[in-house]
Amino acid sequence: MDDADGCGGPAVLGAGESTGHVKAFLVRATNPCSLRWRHLPSRQTGRTGPLLATGGRKLATDLTTTQEDAVTQHIAPPVDTIGGPHLTVSDAELDAFVARNFAEVDFDGKRVVLVVPDGTRSCPLPLLLRTVHRHLIDRVASLTTVIALGTHSYMEPDEIDAWFGVEAGSTLADTYPGMTVVNHEFLDHDKVVTLGTLTADEISVMTDGMVAEDVVVEMNRYVAEADINLVIGPVFPHEVVGISGGNKYFIPGCSTHDAIDLSHWVGALIGLETMIGTPGITPVRAIIDAGSAMIPGLRLALCLVVQSGSGEIESVSFGTSEESWAAAADVASQTHVVYVEEPFKKVIAMMPTRYDDIWTAAKGCYKMQPAMADGGEVIIYAPHVTEVSEQHPEIYDIGYHCIEYFTKQWEKFSHLPKGVLAHSTHVRGTGTYDPDTATEHNRIKVTLCTQIPEEVCASVNLGHLALEDADFDAWNADPDVFVQENAGEVLYRLKTD
Repeated sequence: MDDADGCGGPAVLGAGESTGHVKAFLVRATNPCSLRWRHLPSRQTGRTGPLLATGGRKLATDLTTTQEDAVTQHIAPPVDTIGGPHLTVSDAELDAFVARNFAEVDFDGKRVVLVVPDGTRSCPLPLLLRTVHRHLIDRVASLTTVIALGTHSYMEPDEIDAWFGVEAGSTLADTYPGMTVVNHEFLDHDKVVTLGTLTADEISVMTDGMVAEDVVVEMNRYVAEADINLVIGPVFPHEVVGISGGNKYFIPGCSTHDAIDLSHWVGALIGLETMIGTPGITPVRAIIDAGSAMIPGLRLALCLVVQSGSGEIESVSFGTSEESWAAAADVASQTHVVYVEEPFKKVIAMMPTRYDDIWTAAKGCYKMQPAMADGGEVIIYAPHVTEVSEQHPEIYDIGYHCIEYFTKQWEKFSHLPKGVLAHSTHVRGTGTYDPDTATEHNRIKVTLCTQIPEEVCASVNLGHLALEDADFDAWNADPDVFVQENAGEVLYRLKTD
Protein backbone atom coordinates (compact mmCIF):
# COMPACT_ATOMS: atom_id res chain seq x y z
CA MET A 1 0.00 0.00 0.00
CA ASP A 2 1.34 3.44 -0.91
CA ASP A 3 0.63 6.04 1.76
CA ALA A 4 0.22 9.73 1.07
CA ASP A 5 3.86 10.46 1.83
CA GLY A 6 5.10 7.84 -0.58
CA CYS A 7 5.98 5.21 1.99
CA GLY A 8 5.87 1.70 0.62
CA GLY A 9 3.18 -0.74 1.67
CA PRO A 10 3.06 -3.89 3.73
CA ALA A 11 3.76 -7.40 2.63
CA VAL A 12 1.34 -10.28 2.44
CA LEU A 13 1.54 -12.17 5.72
CA GLY A 14 4.43 -14.57 5.60
CA ALA A 15 4.96 -14.17 1.88
CA GLY A 16 7.03 -11.02 1.61
CA GLU A 17 5.08 -9.88 -1.46
CA SER A 18 4.10 -6.25 -1.76
CA THR A 19 0.42 -5.33 -1.65
CA GLY A 20 -0.29 -2.23 -3.64
CA HIS A 21 -4.04 -2.68 -3.92
CA VAL A 22 -5.38 -2.12 -0.42
CA LYS A 23 -6.81 1.29 -1.26
CA ALA A 24 -8.74 -0.28 -4.15
CA PHE A 25 -11.25 -1.06 -1.43
CA LEU A 26 -11.79 2.60 -0.73
CA VAL A 27 -13.96 5.12 -2.52
CA ARG A 28 -14.05 8.82 -1.76
CA ALA A 29 -17.18 10.17 -0.10
CA THR A 30 -18.55 13.68 -0.50
CA ASN A 31 -17.69 14.48 3.12
CA PRO A 32 -14.13 15.92 3.25
CA CYS A 33 -11.47 13.49 4.42
CA SER A 34 -14.00 10.65 4.77
CA LEU A 35 -13.25 7.22 3.34
CA ARG A 36 -16.22 4.90 3.03
CA TRP A 37 -16.44 1.27 2.07
CA ARG A 38 -18.64 0.30 -0.84
CA HIS A 39 -22.25 -0.64 -0.09
CA LEU A 40 -23.42 -4.11 -1.05
CA PRO A 41 -26.41 -6.24 0.03
CA SER A 42 -26.01 -7.03 3.73
CA ARG A 43 -26.05 -10.67 4.77
CA GLN A 44 -27.23 -9.67 8.22
CA THR A 45 -30.44 -7.98 7.17
CA GLY A 46 -31.06 -8.76 3.52
CA ARG A 47 -31.25 -5.01 2.86
CA THR A 48 -28.68 -2.77 1.26
CA GLY A 49 -26.00 -1.97 3.81
CA PRO A 50 -22.26 -1.50 4.13
CA LEU A 51 -20.21 -4.61 3.45
CA LEU A 52 -16.68 -5.34 2.37
CA ALA A 53 -16.10 -4.44 -1.26
CA THR A 54 -15.11 -7.60 -3.12
CA GLY A 55 -14.73 -6.28 -6.64
CA GLY A 56 -17.91 -7.99 -7.74
CA ARG A 57 -16.82 -11.42 -6.50
CA LYS A 58 -19.17 -13.49 -4.42
CA LEU A 59 -17.91 -14.59 -1.02
CA ALA A 60 -16.88 -18.22 -1.03
CA THR A 61 -19.41 -19.03 1.67
CA ASP A 62 -22.08 -17.14 3.57
CA LEU A 63 -19.58 -15.74 6.04
CA THR A 64 -22.04 -13.78 8.14
CA THR A 65 -24.80 -16.17 9.06
CA THR A 66 -28.14 -14.41 9.36
CA GLN A 67 -29.65 -13.80 12.77
CA GLU A 68 -32.59 -16.01 11.73
CA ASP A 69 -30.30 -18.97 11.02
CA ALA A 70 -28.35 -18.51 14.23
CA VAL A 71 -31.28 -18.04 16.59
CA THR A 72 -34.47 -19.48 15.21
CA GLN A 73 -36.10 -19.18 18.63
CA HIS A 74 -35.79 -15.38 18.69
CA ILE A 75 -36.98 -12.48 16.59
CA ALA A 76 -34.57 -9.56 16.33
CA PRO A 77 -36.12 -6.10 16.74
CA PRO A 78 -35.77 -3.31 14.17
CA VAL A 79 -33.17 -0.67 14.97
CA ASP A 80 -34.39 2.33 16.97
CA THR A 81 -32.46 5.52 17.77
CA ILE A 82 -32.93 8.60 19.94
CA GLY A 83 -30.74 11.68 20.03
CA GLY A 84 -28.23 12.60 17.36
CA PRO A 85 -25.10 14.64 16.63
CA HIS A 86 -24.43 17.17 19.41
CA LEU A 87 -27.75 16.47 21.13
CA THR A 88 -28.23 15.28 24.71
CA VAL A 89 -30.31 12.29 25.80
CA SER A 90 -31.69 12.77 29.31
CA ASP A 91 -31.90 10.04 31.95
CA ALA A 92 -35.68 9.99 31.60
CA GLU A 93 -35.46 9.69 27.81
CA LEU A 94 -32.99 6.83 28.15
CA ASP A 95 -35.27 5.00 30.59
CA ALA A 96 -38.30 5.38 28.33
CA PHE A 97 -36.28 4.27 25.30
CA VAL A 98 -35.03 1.13 27.05
CA ALA A 99 -38.49 0.31 28.40
CA ARG A 100 -40.11 0.69 24.99
CA ASN A 101 -37.56 -1.41 23.13
CA PHE A 102 -37.11 -4.13 25.75
CA ALA A 103 -40.88 -4.65 25.76
CA GLU A 104 -40.56 -5.81 22.14
CA VAL A 105 -37.94 -8.48 22.90
CA ASP A 106 -38.66 -11.91 24.38
CA PHE A 107 -36.29 -11.75 27.34
CA ASP A 108 -38.64 -13.75 29.55
CA GLY A 109 -37.04 -16.86 31.05
CA LYS A 110 -33.88 -16.37 29.00
CA ARG A 111 -30.23 -16.54 29.99
CA VAL A 112 -29.08 -13.00 29.25
CA VAL A 113 -25.50 -11.76 29.15
CA LEU A 114 -24.65 -8.06 29.17
CA VAL A 115 -21.34 -7.29 27.45
CA VAL A 116 -19.83 -4.02 28.65
CA PRO A 117 -16.54 -2.11 28.16
CA ASP A 118 -13.74 -1.84 30.67
CA GLY A 119 -12.68 1.44 32.23
CA THR A 120 -10.74 2.66 29.18
CA ARG A 121 -13.85 4.20 27.58
CA SER A 122 -15.87 7.33 28.34
CA CYS A 123 -19.21 5.84 29.28
CA PRO A 124 -21.90 6.52 31.92
CA LEU A 125 -21.92 2.82 32.73
CA PRO A 126 -23.68 3.06 36.14
CA LEU A 127 -26.63 4.89 34.57
CA LEU A 128 -26.85 2.40 31.73
CA LEU A 129 -26.52 -0.70 33.88
CA ARG A 130 -29.01 0.46 36.48
CA THR A 131 -31.51 1.20 33.74
CA VAL A 132 -31.01 -2.12 31.97
CA HIS A 133 -30.94 -4.07 35.25
CA ARG A 134 -34.21 -2.50 36.37
CA HIS A 135 -35.99 -3.50 33.16
CA LEU A 136 -34.57 -7.03 32.92
CA ILE A 137 -33.94 -8.57 36.33
CA ASP A 138 -37.54 -9.67 36.96
CA ARG A 139 -37.92 -11.13 33.47
CA VAL A 140 -34.81 -13.20 32.84
CA ALA A 141 -33.72 -16.64 34.06
CA SER A 142 -30.22 -15.30 34.72
CA LEU A 143 -28.36 -12.05 34.20
CA THR A 144 -24.58 -11.98 33.84
CA THR A 145 -22.36 -9.05 32.92
CA VAL A 146 -19.10 -9.80 31.13
CA ILE A 147 -16.46 -7.06 31.04
CA ALA A 148 -15.12 -7.18 27.47
CA LEU A 149 -11.43 -6.80 28.20
CA GLY A 150 -10.03 -8.31 25.05
CA THR A 151 -6.40 -8.61 26.09
CA HIS A 152 -6.45 -5.65 28.49
CA SER A 153 -5.51 -6.23 32.12
CA TYR A 154 -8.19 -7.71 34.36
CA MET A 155 -10.19 -5.25 36.43
CA GLU A 156 -9.73 -5.67 40.18
CA PRO A 157 -12.79 -5.78 42.50
CA ASP A 158 -12.31 -2.18 43.66
CA GLU A 159 -11.94 -1.03 40.05
CA ILE A 160 -15.12 -2.86 39.10
CA ASP A 161 -16.99 -1.29 42.01
CA ALA A 162 -15.91 2.19 40.92
CA TRP A 163 -16.63 1.54 37.22
CA PHE A 164 -20.09 0.09 37.99
CA GLY A 165 -20.99 2.97 40.31
CA VAL A 166 -21.10 1.11 43.63
CA GLU A 167 -21.49 3.71 46.38
CA ALA A 168 -19.38 3.81 49.53
CA GLY A 169 -20.63 1.34 52.12
CA SER A 170 -22.50 -0.70 49.52
CA THR A 171 -21.55 -3.75 47.44
CA LEU A 172 -21.85 -4.85 43.84
CA ALA A 173 -24.47 -7.41 44.90
CA ASP A 174 -26.50 -4.76 46.69
CA THR A 175 -26.32 -2.38 43.75
CA TYR A 176 -27.27 -4.98 41.14
CA PRO A 177 -29.17 -7.75 42.98
CA GLY A 178 -29.36 -11.02 41.13
CA MET A 179 -26.67 -10.07 38.60
CA THR A 180 -23.27 -11.77 38.27
CA VAL A 181 -20.27 -9.73 37.08
CA VAL A 182 -17.14 -11.33 35.59
CA ASN A 183 -14.01 -10.30 33.74
CA HIS A 184 -13.45 -11.90 30.36
CA GLU A 185 -10.49 -14.15 31.16
CA PHE A 186 -9.04 -14.87 27.74
CA LEU A 187 -6.12 -16.89 29.15
CA ASP A 188 -8.34 -19.33 31.08
CA HIS A 189 -9.17 -22.14 28.66
CA ASP A 190 -11.97 -23.36 30.90
CA LYS A 191 -13.77 -20.06 30.41
CA VAL A 192 -13.72 -19.98 26.62
CA VAL A 193 -15.25 -22.27 24.02
CA THR A 194 -14.46 -22.87 20.35
CA LEU A 195 -17.23 -21.74 18.00
CA GLY A 196 -15.68 -22.65 14.67
CA THR A 197 -13.10 -21.64 12.10
CA LEU A 198 -12.96 -18.92 9.48
CA THR A 199 -11.05 -20.57 6.65
CA ALA A 200 -8.04 -19.13 4.89
CA ASP A 201 -10.11 -18.74 1.72
CA GLU A 202 -12.75 -16.76 3.60
CA ILE A 203 -10.15 -14.53 5.24
CA SER A 204 -8.48 -13.99 1.87
CA VAL A 205 -11.75 -12.81 0.34
CA MET A 206 -12.45 -10.45 3.22
CA THR A 207 -8.94 -8.95 3.06
CA ASP A 208 -8.62 -8.97 -0.75
CA GLY A 209 -5.72 -11.39 -0.53
CA MET A 210 -3.64 -9.54 2.05
CA VAL A 211 -3.94 -12.41 4.52
CA ALA A 212 -4.90 -16.03 3.95
CA GLU A 213 -4.88 -18.25 7.03
CA ASP A 214 -7.39 -20.16 9.12
CA VAL A 215 -8.66 -18.38 12.21
CA VAL A 216 -10.14 -20.35 15.09
CA VAL A 217 -12.94 -18.35 16.70
CA GLU A 218 -13.03 -18.82 20.47
CA MET A 219 -15.50 -17.01 22.69
CA ASN A 220 -16.19 -16.34 26.34
CA ARG A 221 -18.22 -19.24 27.71
CA TYR A 222 -20.94 -17.03 29.20
CA VAL A 223 -21.41 -15.33 25.84
CA ALA A 224 -21.40 -18.60 23.91
CA GLU A 225 -23.99 -20.21 26.18
CA ALA A 226 -26.37 -17.26 26.50
CA ASP A 227 -29.78 -17.15 24.87
CA ILE A 228 -29.39 -13.40 24.35
CA ASN A 229 -26.24 -11.27 24.41
CA LEU A 230 -26.76 -7.54 24.85
CA VAL A 231 -23.80 -5.26 24.14
CA ILE A 232 -23.91 -2.00 26.10
CA GLY A 233 -21.24 0.47 25.12
CA PRO A 234 -20.03 3.55 23.27
CA VAL A 235 -18.82 3.95 19.70
CA PHE A 236 -15.64 5.86 18.80
CA PRO A 237 -13.23 6.21 15.85
CA HIS A 238 -10.84 3.27 16.11
CA GLU A 239 -7.36 2.55 14.78
CA VAL A 240 -7.91 -1.13 13.95
CA VAL A 241 -11.50 -1.46 12.78
CA GLY A 242 -12.44 2.05 11.62
CA ILE A 243 -15.18 2.78 14.15
CA SER A 244 -15.43 0.76 17.34
CA GLY A 245 -18.44 -0.82 19.03
CA GLY A 246 -21.07 -3.37 18.07
CA ASN A 247 -19.62 -6.80 17.40
CA LYS A 248 -16.18 -5.51 18.38
CA TYR A 249 -17.27 -6.14 21.98
CA PHE A 250 -17.32 -9.85 21.05
CA ILE A 251 -14.13 -9.83 18.94
CA PRO A 252 -11.73 -8.81 20.38
CA GLY A 253 -13.65 -8.04 23.58
CA CYS A 254 -14.71 -11.58 24.48
CA SER A 255 -12.46 -13.70 22.26
CA THR A 256 -8.88 -15.01 22.39
CA HIS A 257 -5.56 -14.38 20.72
CA ASP A 258 -6.20 -16.13 17.39
CA ALA A 259 -9.02 -13.87 16.23
CA ILE A 260 -7.68 -10.83 18.07
CA ASP A 261 -4.21 -11.07 16.56
CA LEU A 262 -5.44 -11.69 13.02
CA SER A 263 -7.91 -8.81 13.02
CA HIS A 264 -5.37 -6.36 14.45
CA TRP A 265 -2.71 -7.48 11.99
CA VAL A 266 -5.02 -6.86 9.05
CA GLY A 267 -5.63 -3.36 10.40
CA ALA A 268 -1.89 -2.82 10.66
CA LEU A 269 -1.32 -3.95 7.08
CA ILE A 270 -3.91 -1.49 5.82
CA GLY A 271 -2.39 1.28 7.93
CA LEU A 272 -3.70 3.39 10.78
CA GLU A 273 -3.99 6.64 8.85
CA THR A 274 -6.14 4.89 6.24
CA MET A 275 -8.24 2.87 8.66
CA ILE A 276 -8.97 5.07 11.66
CA GLY A 277 -12.44 6.62 11.63
CA THR A 278 -13.43 4.93 8.37
CA PRO A 279 -17.19 4.22 8.36
CA GLY A 280 -18.79 1.06 7.01
CA ILE A 281 -17.66 -2.55 6.96
CA THR A 282 -13.90 -2.45 6.66
CA PRO A 283 -11.97 -5.72 6.15
CA VAL A 284 -11.38 -5.91 9.90
CA ARG A 285 -15.06 -5.27 10.64
CA ALA A 286 -15.93 -8.01 8.13
CA ILE A 287 -13.76 -10.50 10.04
CA ILE A 288 -15.25 -9.42 13.36
CA ASP A 289 -18.80 -9.70 12.06
CA ALA A 290 -18.16 -13.11 10.51
CA GLY A 291 -16.68 -14.49 13.72
CA SER A 292 -19.42 -12.96 15.88
CA ALA A 293 -22.07 -14.55 13.67
CA MET A 294 -20.94 -17.93 15.03
CA ILE A 295 -22.30 -17.03 18.49
CA PRO A 296 -25.44 -19.19 18.86
CA GLY A 297 -27.65 -16.73 20.74
CA LEU A 298 -29.34 -13.55 19.63
CA ARG A 299 -26.93 -10.60 19.48
CA LEU A 300 -28.44 -7.25 20.42
CA ALA A 301 -26.74 -3.97 21.24
CA LEU A 302 -27.45 -0.72 23.02
CA CYS A 303 -24.89 1.44 21.22
CA LEU A 304 -24.15 4.96 22.42
CA VAL A 305 -22.36 8.02 21.24
CA VAL A 306 -20.94 9.70 24.34
CA GLN A 307 -19.40 13.14 24.54
CA SER A 308 -15.76 12.38 25.22
CA GLY A 309 -14.75 13.01 28.81
CA SER A 310 -18.16 14.18 30.01
CA GLY A 311 -20.31 11.05 29.97
CA GLU A 312 -23.14 13.00 28.32
CA ILE A 313 -25.08 10.75 25.93
CA GLU A 314 -25.60 12.22 22.46
CA SER A 315 -27.45 9.28 20.91
CA VAL A 316 -28.60 5.76 21.74
CA SER A 317 -29.40 3.03 19.22
CA PHE A 318 -30.95 -0.37 19.93
CA GLY A 319 -31.30 -3.36 17.63
CA THR A 320 -29.10 -6.16 16.36
CA SER A 321 -25.41 -5.76 17.08
CA GLU A 322 -24.88 -4.88 13.40
CA GLU A 323 -27.72 -2.42 12.83
CA SER A 324 -27.49 -0.58 16.13
CA TRP A 325 -23.74 -0.19 15.62
CA ALA A 326 -24.24 1.19 12.10
CA ALA A 327 -26.69 3.80 13.38
CA ALA A 328 -24.37 4.88 16.19
CA ALA A 329 -21.30 4.85 13.94
CA ASP A 330 -23.00 7.29 11.61
CA VAL A 331 -23.41 9.72 14.51
CA ALA A 332 -19.88 9.17 15.86
CA SER A 333 -18.35 9.88 12.45
CA GLN A 334 -19.94 13.34 12.67
CA THR A 335 -19.31 14.15 16.33
CA HIS A 336 -15.95 12.54 17.08
CA VAL A 337 -13.89 13.65 14.08
CA VAL A 338 -12.36 17.15 13.98
CA TYR A 339 -11.11 18.46 10.64
CA VAL A 340 -8.26 20.97 10.73
CA GLU A 341 -6.87 23.32 8.07
CA GLU A 342 -3.16 22.82 8.73
CA PRO A 343 -1.17 19.84 10.02
CA PHE A 344 0.12 19.94 13.59
CA LYS A 345 3.86 20.30 14.18
CA LYS A 346 3.71 19.26 17.82
CA VAL A 347 0.86 17.82 19.90
CA ILE A 348 0.74 17.30 23.65
CA ALA A 349 -1.75 14.47 24.15
CA MET A 350 -2.88 14.70 27.78
CA MET A 351 -4.04 11.24 28.72
CA PRO A 352 -6.80 10.60 31.30
CA THR A 353 -6.02 8.18 34.12
CA ARG A 354 -8.35 5.59 32.60
CA TYR A 355 -5.40 4.72 30.36
CA ASP A 356 -3.03 3.05 32.80
CA ASP A 357 -0.21 1.94 30.48
CA ILE A 358 1.18 2.83 27.06
CA TRP A 359 -0.71 -0.07 25.48
CA THR A 360 -3.91 1.92 26.11
CA ALA A 361 -2.57 5.48 26.43
CA ALA A 362 -1.21 5.19 22.89
CA LYS A 363 -4.72 6.10 21.74
CA GLY A 364 -3.63 9.69 22.28
CA CYS A 365 -1.12 9.20 19.48
CA TYR A 366 -3.45 7.19 17.22
CA LYS A 367 -6.10 9.90 17.12
CA MET A 368 -3.58 12.58 16.08
CA GLN A 369 -1.51 10.79 13.43
CA PRO A 370 -3.66 11.66 10.38
CA ALA A 371 -3.37 15.37 11.22
CA MET A 372 0.38 15.46 11.93
CA ALA A 373 2.91 17.20 9.73
CA ASP A 374 5.79 15.16 8.34
CA GLY A 375 8.48 15.26 11.01
CA GLY A 376 5.95 16.36 13.62
CA GLU A 377 5.94 15.10 17.19
CA VAL A 378 3.26 13.63 19.44
CA ILE A 379 4.12 13.79 23.14
CA ILE A 380 2.04 11.37 25.20
CA TYR A 381 1.70 13.17 28.53
CA ALA A 382 0.62 10.62 31.14
CA PRO A 383 2.32 11.26 34.50
CA HIS A 384 0.41 8.37 36.09
CA VAL A 385 1.78 5.75 33.65
CA THR A 386 4.68 3.62 34.91
CA GLU A 387 4.97 0.86 32.29
CA VAL A 388 4.55 0.09 28.62
CA SER A 389 2.51 -3.09 29.10
CA GLU A 390 2.42 -5.73 31.79
CA GLN A 391 0.02 -7.91 29.80
CA HIS A 392 2.15 -7.93 26.63
CA PRO A 393 5.82 -8.19 27.64
CA GLU A 394 6.87 -8.98 24.05
CA ILE A 395 6.62 -5.27 23.25
CA TYR A 396 9.72 -4.66 25.38
CA ASP A 397 11.65 -7.07 23.14
CA ILE A 398 10.59 -5.72 19.75
CA GLY A 399 9.95 -2.04 20.46
CA TYR A 400 7.95 0.31 18.26
CA HIS A 401 8.48 0.29 14.50
CA CYS A 402 6.72 0.92 11.20
CA ILE A 403 5.04 -1.97 9.38
CA GLU A 404 7.89 -2.48 6.88
CA TYR A 405 10.33 -3.07 9.72
CA PHE A 406 8.45 -6.31 10.40
CA THR A 407 7.23 -7.37 6.95
CA LYS A 408 10.67 -6.93 5.37
CA GLN A 409 12.27 -9.00 8.14
CA TRP A 410 9.41 -11.46 8.53
CA GLU A 411 11.70 -14.40 9.29
CA LYS A 412 12.76 -12.61 12.50
CA PHE A 413 9.27 -11.74 13.73
CA SER A 414 6.81 -14.31 12.36
CA HIS A 415 6.79 -16.27 15.63
CA LEU A 416 5.54 -13.32 17.69
CA PRO A 417 1.88 -12.52 18.43
CA LYS A 418 0.55 -10.48 15.53
CA GLY A 419 -1.48 -8.36 17.91
CA VAL A 420 1.73 -7.14 19.55
CA LEU A 421 3.30 -6.43 16.15
CA ALA A 422 0.16 -4.54 15.14
CA HIS A 423 0.22 -2.42 18.30
CA SER A 424 3.86 -1.58 17.64
CA THR A 425 3.12 -0.32 14.13
CA HIS A 426 0.01 1.58 15.17
CA VAL A 427 1.99 3.61 17.70
CA ARG A 428 4.97 4.24 15.42
CA GLY A 429 2.82 5.13 12.44
CA THR A 430 3.70 5.42 8.78
CA GLY A 431 7.29 4.76 7.81
CA THR A 432 9.76 2.88 5.63
CA TYR A 433 12.48 0.32 6.27
CA ASP A 434 15.43 -0.53 4.02
CA PRO A 435 16.70 -4.02 4.88
CA ASP A 436 19.89 -3.48 2.87
CA THR A 437 21.01 -0.60 5.07
CA ALA A 438 18.93 -1.52 8.16
CA THR A 439 17.58 2.02 8.09
CA GLU A 440 14.12 2.93 9.37
CA HIS A 441 12.47 6.25 8.59
CA ASN A 442 9.28 7.17 10.45
CA ARG A 443 6.94 9.98 9.42
CA ILE A 444 6.45 11.38 12.94
CA LYS A 445 8.19 11.33 16.31
CA VAL A 446 6.53 9.74 19.33
CA THR A 447 7.71 10.83 22.78
CA LEU A 448 6.66 9.61 26.23
CA CYS A 449 6.31 12.04 29.13
CA THR A 450 5.53 9.51 31.85
CA GLN A 451 7.17 7.77 34.79
CA ILE A 452 8.75 5.27 32.40
CA PRO A 453 12.56 5.68 32.60
CA GLU A 454 14.47 7.20 29.69
CA GLU A 455 16.45 4.02 29.08
CA VAL A 456 13.25 2.00 28.72
CA CYS A 457 11.83 4.53 26.26
CA ALA A 458 15.03 4.34 24.21
CA SER A 459 14.99 0.54 24.28
CA VAL A 460 11.53 0.48 22.69
CA ASN A 461 12.43 3.12 20.08
CA LEU A 462 10.40 5.98 21.57
CA GLY A 463 11.49 9.43 22.70
CA HIS A 464 11.57 10.55 26.33
CA LEU A 465 10.70 13.82 28.02
CA ALA A 466 11.16 14.10 31.77
CA LEU A 467 8.03 15.09 33.65
CA GLU A 468 9.84 17.99 35.29
CA ASP A 469 10.62 19.37 31.82
CA ALA A 470 6.96 19.51 30.77
CA ASP A 471 6.31 23.24 30.29
CA PHE A 472 2.63 23.88 29.71
CA ASP A 473 3.04 27.64 29.95
CA ALA A 474 5.46 27.57 27.04
CA TRP A 475 3.42 25.02 25.10
CA ASN A 476 0.19 26.97 25.46
CA ALA A 477 1.95 30.15 24.31
CA ASP A 478 3.51 28.48 21.26
CA PRO A 479 1.33 28.67 18.10
CA ASP A 480 3.07 25.59 16.73
CA VAL A 481 1.98 23.43 19.68
CA PHE A 482 -1.49 21.97 20.17
CA VAL A 483 -2.31 20.86 23.71
CA GLN A 484 -5.12 18.31 23.59
CA GLU A 485 -6.86 17.66 26.88
CA ASN A 486 -8.68 14.36 27.48
CA ALA A 487 -6.94 12.82 24.48
CA GLY A 488 -7.67 9.37 23.10
CA GLU A 489 -11.25 9.41 21.81
CA VAL A 490 -11.62 12.28 19.34
CA LEU A 491 -9.96 11.84 15.94
CA TYR A 492 -8.19 14.68 14.12
CA ARG A 493 -7.86 14.77 10.34
CA LEU A 494 -6.86 17.29 7.69
CA LYS A 495 -9.63 18.82 5.61
CA THR A 496 -7.47 18.30 2.54
CA ASP A 497 -7.03 14.54 2.99
